[in-house]
Amino acid sequence: MSTSERFDCHYCKDSLLGKRYIMKEDTQYCTKCYENLFANCCDGCSIPIGCNCKDLSYKDRHWHEQCFKCEKCSRSLVEKAFAAKDDLLLCTECYANDYSSKCTTCKKTVMPGSRKMEYKGNSWHETCFLCHRCQQPIGTKSFIPKDTGYFCVPCFEKQFAYQCCACKKAITIGGVTYQDKPWHRECFLCIGCRKQLSGQRFTSRENFPYCLECFSNLYAKKCVGCTKPITSLAGAKYISFEERQWHSECFTCMQCSVSLVGRGFLTKRDNILCTDCGREK
Repeated sequence: MSTSERFDCHYCKDSLLGKRYIMKEDTQYCTKCYENLFANCCDGCSIPIGCNCKDLSYKDRHWHEQCFKCEKCSRSLVEKAFAAKDDLLLCTECYANDYSSKCTTCKKTVMPGSRKMEYKGNSWHETCFLCHRCQQPIGTKSFIPKDTGYFCVPCFEKQFAYQCCACKKAITIGGVTYQDKPWHRECFLCIGCRKQLSGQRFTSRENFPYCLECFSNLYAKKCVGCTKPITSLAGAKYISFEERQWHSECFTCMQCSVSLVGRGFLTKRDNILCTDCGREK
């Protein structure tokens, strides 16, 4: 037989004519050479996994089909759910008995792969994590812990939350108290301009809250000099004379504009004058 007609193992050069062989990257090998060169070693028995065996793999580890079993009870894991703990492969039952958390409500094991709820180190089956009030599963919805129970948001609002005296809805976050009544921060508004008062200085009249600007415009005395409101709430000092009021900086001589605060003055009709201007003819 000519060299061009030969069909040999790439490694040992034995003829492959009439024999089983394996191709790897367009190169032929006899089964013995292929196993010696490329076969994976079984993680269970440490024997190479031959061409006639199934090679089961998980995370770069390999097993014979008969070696792929639970490390604890030795039951086969072939085509079954399993769990890994450190370097051990375990059937779901062994894993659950040894490592899975227990449901806080029913005390049964939370099986690997099942849906569960966790909160502050406790675990529940999804169907066991119930609202303390309505006894319905909370699932992935928001909840609020209270004492030793857990409440869905609607039940918590009904049982515990204050009701805003403006909109009558539950106050779940923050809030403002005014005259012993609860308000949402966004509902506590100036009765005049409807500006939010939370975090701002305000005053009241007849039990209604006002921002300083609205209160000044509606109720404060007006300065004779500048006609703007005078309000002590903003820290302003003012002068009062014959039922008329001035900001201290506006209380000046009508003629020469010198400040009259702390000084003598004269009146001429409705005008206030310093003593020098008042004596002039």
